[in-house]
Amino acid sequence: MTDSAPDSYSQPTLKSEKLDLKTKLAYGAGDLGPAITANVSIFFLLIFFTNVAGIPAGLAGSILMIGKIWDAVIDPILGVLSDKTKSRRWGRRLPWLLYGAIPFGIFFFLQWMVPPFSVWGLFCYYALIGLTVQSLYTVVNLPYTAMTPELTQDYDERTKLNSFRFAFSIGGSILSLILAKVIFDQIADRQQRYVVLAAICAVIAVVSLYCCIWGTRDRIMAFEAKRTQTEESTSLTIGEQIKIVLSNKPFLFVIGIYLFSWLGVQVEASIIPYFVVNCMRLKESDVPTVLIAVQGTALVMLFVWSALSERIGKKAVYFMGMSLWIIAAGGIFFLQPGQIGLMYLVAVMTGIGVSTAYLIPWSMIPDIIELDELKTGQRREGIFYGFMVLLQKFGLAVGLFLVGNALQASGFKTAVAGQPLPIQPESALFAIRSATGPLPTIFLICGLFLTYFYPITREVHAETMLKLKERREAGEK
Repeated sequence: MTDSAPDSYSQPTLKSEKLDLKTKLAYGAGDLGPAITANVSIFFLLIFFTNVAGIPAGLAGSILMIGKIWDAVIDPILGVLSDKTKSRRWGRRLPWLLYGAIPFGIFFFLQWMVPPFSVWGLFCYYALIGLTVQSLYTVVNLPYTAMTPELTQDYDERTKLNSFRFAFSIGGSILSLILAKVIFDQIADRQQRYVVLAAICAVIAVVSLYCCIWGTRDRIMAFEAKRTQTEESTSLTIGEQIKIVLSNKPFLFVIGIYLFSWLGVQVEASIIPYFVVNCMRLKESDVPTVLIAVQGTALVMLFVWSALSERIGKKAVYFMGMSLWIIAAGGIFFLQPGQIGLMYLVAVMTGIGVSTAYLIPWSMIPDIIELDELKTGQRREGIFYGFMVLLQKFGLAVGLFLVGNALQASGFKTAVAGQPLPIQPESALFAIRSATGPLPTIFLICGLFLTYFYPITREVHAETMLKLKERREAGEK
């Protein structure tokens, strides 16, 4: 993707590592759109397929797996393309948000329609729409995430910046759940509920992405001006770049930490609606309230963990949050109908852990990019972020596929359009409980193990930045 500007166009200057409030808010807004759509999909798409569209759970899980695998495949490709994008007006990342936002909103909305097709016709429709939505999600979200190290190179400032990002992300999740609660209470028809919810979320997504472009452009262009002056001109093939990425030991640790953290987050999130309705015997309109308890706690704790990480470090914060989440995941398996207070206590404890899964892995990635720049003389944010998400999504795709097929194998009964929800057998209830508690616990323990051995500390990062500064100053002379 290329762009041009008049010769008179002047580049701003990067003056300080500290970011003003406008830039932080604008950058955070960029994750509101992808987050509000992604969270609606995580929380409701599987149950929409089974309880509204009438697709068997195994096929529904397969649709989600196909979309996630495709999404994973294109991530590193788009990462490389965004690294190579040249635009004097918009830099490397912003053109993707500029041109991808509106198509993304349109196809996200189409994902929640129920055309009058057979089961296999619906499978093909949702698979094709899913491939398109996942592609457009990557178009707007991957270049956005790669902007973090371009906005600031300060170790602690990046954690603060990610706090704003994930405050908007979790805020978007909460907003989507509030909208779902209001819409579910006001609209009786299950299909119409999701159409209205999708339309509102699509509009919010598009607007928020354009707010991000407007508010971060000056800072991004200042970084671009400096980068093009100091970056070494060595050109590597995609194969060589992949080899460098996969040989970066700290990066492999972060991939694993993020993979296991988000397997826990997204598997539990996709199964909670089934747990609330079938195991706790509550109404569908109660699902958003439970999820708000999780996400609201995560939102508050983001800023607590961010401040605490400056004192005790990222690894210690991750250990504290995950430990509470593991306790909560163990407890949720034993919850019984009527134990509503305990259910919400577990939801709050889960939210405390979820906030560290948002904050810490993404705060580690920019440090790795600087280490790679020190070794190679080039900045490749796009390919690092692309590969991080690729491997995470492959794991997630398999996880969702297994959850869907486990439900079907356990005798889970699919809803019929226009009919009340069926009563599930004990075997299906046990499968739902297992996917809500023990399965995420296993993932979280694996993430803790990798975090313990993660090698980049504050001191290591400071040494890396000092060497980079010396190199850049030498290059400017």
